Amino acid sequence: MLHRATPERLSAFSDGVFAVLITVLVLELRPPEQPTFKALLLLWPTWLSYAVSYLFIAIVWTNTAWMAVRELAPQPVAFYAAVFFLVNATYVLLIWELVDRTPVDEVSPRLRRIMHFRSIATLCLFGVAAVVALKYPLVGLGICILCLVVYLKPHPPGAGDQKSRATPRRRAQGPTNV
Repeated sequence: MLHRATPERLSAFSDGVFAVLITVLVLELRPPEQPTFKALLLLWPTWLSYAVSYLFIAIVWTNTAWMAVRELAPQPVAFYAAVFFLVNATYVLLIWELVDRTPVDEVSPRLRRIMHFRSIATLCLFGVAAVVALKYPLVGLGICILCLVVYLKPHPPGAGDQKSRATPRRRAQGPTNV
């Protein structure tokens, strides 16, 4: 028996999805090696990254509920796109930092250009989505979905070939900070 899609059903579905995400995040937490406060404090980068992840999930969760309850009204969709714009802006900085620190023999100039272009293009598209959503919320949401689909495959075309060439050398050299 098929049920009509309602904002309440969408909200309940998103509640379930985000509950699973939070559970998966918690499963990856590891206790300190020593039973001391110092050992706990040494894990601050891990705790901070988890706190930021939870905050991001809370923001997206609240936004998704707002969009559902308001039946994809322009303002909630525009705000949703704006949140992704800001998140993508920090992602762009992260990608650029990682790519710029990686030696040229591990990431070709062509691959660097592709990664830079893709990060800037999706950032611009999220910005466009936020503005377009104020007049055409479904189009704005569609642009957001398109950008998110791009990130389902984080490596640009041709990156897999370079990764497989770089992996044996990295193993021989030991771990490196990228």
